[in-house]
Amino acid sequence: MHHSTMRLSPAALPNLPTTVQRPGYDRAALEPGIVHLGLGAFHRAHQAVYTDEALNRAFGPWGIIGVSLRSPDTRDALAPQDGLYSVAIRDADGQTLRVVGSVLEGLVAPEDPAAVLDRLTRPSVRIVTLTVTEKGYCHDPATGALNEAHPDIVHDLANPQQPRTALGFLVEALARRRAAGLVPFTVLSCDNLPSNGDTLAGLLRRFASLRDPAFGAWVAEAVACPNSMVDRIVPATTDDDRARMAAALGVADAWPVMTERFTQWVVEDRFPVGRPAWDTVGVEMVADVHPYETMKLRLLNGSHSTLAYLGYLAGYETVAEAIADPGMARLIRGLMDEEAGPTLHLPPGADLDGYKAALLERFRNPALRHRTWQIAMDGTQKLPQRLLGTARDRLAAGLTIDRLALGVAAWMRYAAGVDERGQAIDVRDPMADQLAAIAAKAGGDPDRLADGLLGLTAVFGTDLPADPRFTDPVRAALRRLFIEGARAVLTAA
Repeated sequence: MHHSTMRLSPAALPNLPTTVQRPGYDRAALEPGIVHLGLGAFHRAHQAVYTDEALNRAFGPWGIIGVSLRSPDTRDALAPQDGLYSVAIRDADGQTLRVVGSVLEGLVAPEDPAAVLDRLTRPSVRIVTLTVTEKGYCHDPATGALNEAHPDIVHDLANPQQPRTALGFLVEALARRRAAGLVPFTVLSCDNLPSNGDTLAGLLRRFASLRDPAFGAWVAEAVACPNSMVDRIVPATTDDDRARMAAALGVADAWPVMTERFTQWVVEDRFPVGRPAWDTVGVEMVADVHPYETMKLRLLNGSHSTLAYLGYLAGYETVAEAIADPGMARLIRGLMDEEAGPTLHLPPGADLDGYKAALLERFRNPALRHRTWQIAMDGTQKLPQRLLGTARDRLAAGLTIDRLALGVAAWMRYAAGVDERGQAIDVRDPMADQLAAIAAKAGGDPDRLADGLLGLTAVFGTDLPADPRFTDPVRAALRRLFIEGARAVLTAA
């Protein structure tokens, strides 16, 4: 394998195996039209692939400048490769490979905020896309309001030239474009938030208003924030993945991405200053994203979180292992059929049964090692839209929430930070310190733990903790998890 010392690069493209799909357009002629905030594996397996595909169909000024808001790892891996990277689609039938060319450059915001602001103010840039995860919006997940006490928000309002947050970069760039007489870019959230575009529009307007009320009014008026729904499962890349890709390509790719065949992107078609020909490559451009987004948040994401917490506690490392437990499969199917499904209001022609069947098939994909621990991160930010919104709708209709309550209780048991074998759990969450303090105070007592966690109004609001129809089943499930353990609870499910 002496080839493995050679890196993936434009020069290496002609020598790749003929089965590897590669860019069919002139990358050197690409103008940057999109800046993407949150350059990670998901973006590279999703939006960047659709844009690459669109450039193959209809060349246009739609190159992507990727920005990492925290870590330099992705930029460091891709810079020597001129932004090129490989995507492997894996399922039981094997793998399909492609090299994506739509990402022209990677920047690391903390190293050089000025460079990021420079790219955001280029006249050719017409769209800014975001995958910064739920916590990247610096908002209160229960209400969608800006967390004005967030230390990074306080910093960005005081230091507009040196932003740390996505909101800080967007608002300063919009201020500069406005001053220079440039059209504002369209801001497209691709994160798992309900009404992600509307939520982001409210956050931008509020942040801009805190700088200057007249500017805030302009942002509300002039900046389009379409809603969107994204769906593709993209596990974290491992060293084993890198080795397999090097063998398949004949050259080394420092950061390939692994994903499944399924991919979906539903976008509200509101782009006043233009967009790539996404509609020609399978992106569903629609008037109203909400029904799709609710379906995905409540069925895929709600199931994923429930499966991740219970699966982790039961000792399952991956989603595929967890769903192979018959009790887990029954629980997830029941969560979709009996509890989440009935709360949805789908557009005519939507195939709910087909969607649910596809989800279970995707969870079972033996070729994807999607770790339960990875999905379990940031629970305080995810619970409101994945499980609690569904619970509210069911309670309002006088319906039961037993499976949803078990999902919430499993999060509580996980957030307590010690697994069933007495080992510490690495709980990654913006509220990790508060979770640890509540767990310490509860001292292993499930009722005290439930009380403490239900007191987090940023997660549960004020309505659910005051409603015994919510708190009783959650407490009962949490007691069972402590006494019987996750596997026994699943067996009885």
